[in-house]
Amino acid sequence: MSETELIRQWNTTRWHIIVSQIAPTLLLAFTVWMLVDGLAETSLAVRVAATGILLASGILGAAAQYAAATEGAAIVVGLRALESPSPLAARIVAMGWGVNVVRFVTPTVFVVVFIALVLALFAGL
Repeated sequence: MSETELIRQWNTTRWHIIVSQIAPTLLLAFTVWMLVDGLAETSLAVRVAATGILLASGILGAAAQYAAATEGAAIVVGLRALESPSPLAARIVAMGWGVNVVRFVTPTVFVVVFIALVLALFAGL
């Protein structure tokens, strides 16, 4: 691939990472709001459903983020292989380590937040 094609693909991949974080983040924030509003005192079935929705959304979001970040890592490898990269390509390569944050740190944060929310939802059991 040419440098222009790799940079175009990088921008698409970066957009996919951003979009894949929106729904799970909003859902987690909404769940916290609902906990403040009394979600933990609802019936067991409602709390189990909320947990399932959080889990499904988190798994799908993490899978999308991981896939996009893995593609981003491949693009960085392609840009690194260029003989004389432009300043933009060199900057993308220099920041390429960030895809590992998306691949590993972001899902870990989700798991920690998910566990905290499940504990809050089921603390009364």
